[in-house]
Amino acid sequence: MRAEKVSLRMRQFQVLTVVQVLFVGMVLAALQTQSVQAADMRVDTTWRWEEVETEGEPTKRHECSFVECGGRFYLIGGRRENAVDRYDPVNSVWSQGAKPPLEIHHFQAVTVGSEIYVVGAMTGPYPKELPVDRVLIYDTLTDQWSDGPQMPEGRRRGGGGAVLIDGKIYLVCGIELGHFEGTQPWLDCLDVTTGAWTSLTDAPRGRDHFQAVAAEGKLYALGGRVTSKKTNHVFDQTVAEVDVYDVASNRWETLDAALSLPTPRAGAACLVAGEQLLVIGGESQQPLAHADVEILNLKTLSWTSVMPMTLQRHGTGAVWYDGKIYLAAGNDKRGGGSELSNLICFSVDSP
Repeated sequence: MRAEKVSLRMRQFQVLTVVQVLFVGMVLAALQTQSVQAADMRVDTTWRWEEVETEGEPTKRHECSFVECGGRFYLIGGRRENAVDRYDPVNSVWSQGAKPPLEIHHFQAVTVGSEIYVVGAMTGPYPKELPVDRVLIYDTLTDQWSDGPQMPEGRRRGGGGAVLIDGKIYLVCGIELGHFEGTQPWLDCLDVTTGAWTSLTDAPRGRDHFQAVAAEGKLYALGGRVTSKKTNHVFDQTVAEVDVYDVASNRWETLDAALSLPTPRAGAACLVAGEQLLVIGGESQQPLAHADVEILNLKTLSWTSVMPMTLQRHGTGAVWYDGKIYLAAGNDKRGGGSELSNLICFSVDSP
């Protein structure tokens, strides 16, 4: 009887050993796969971020927009009714402008001449923020706000991407009811001369909490997520695919899976600097915001990772000016509660 028990224990030990070996093998294989994927994306460690010393500072805010117009930078919107903060990069001085007529947040502002258009904004508290029913226009020369065209009936939303191409503003995707439900793939075009809206071909997929960019007659939609507080999916349903819209042909394409956003996240600052499409910061399920900076070369169609931000953030924009990328404000944690007011930058052409 004792010999049988010993034999049984030996067999159990052998089975357990085999299971352990298989598990370790699976883990090592997974790590090896991750290493191969990481090796596929070149990491450039020569770029360096720096804090910009300024006279004064902007209002702490996030879910705002940060754009350049006429050689000055403008920080607009965010939770609460915030005045416009204006930055003079020559003298490194902040000053304050007029407040918008209502609370505006979750939008990507667009510069048109000496004016800044707010198209597809949200207003109100979390989680059922309402879409603003009209375009708002800020005149940088007079420091005054005015109402623009009404948003199209049945297609009002916030949290989408907005870009200017050939005198027209393209508003892509977004969510109808704040963080609660209603992510859409819609694409609409506003003729800023006539004020007329045109509905175009839907994007291949819906997304919200992202920024679009424009380059050589094409619109790039990347990053973001499908937000649904209704089903308890606020941060986790990020979108990795990069969708590209060709204005001339009114057609969409999705880049190969190998060219998807390497670190899927929402709330990132996106812009094009020369041939480089930058995706900076953002948020996902992790408690802190992202410090990741990833760059898609639009000519070679390859991703590069550069030095991360010294202080992570999401919910703001980025400005390319005089060979440098600038970011102001944002939030360094997922969601809200830890807003920033500092200004940081790094050089596109660092050695």
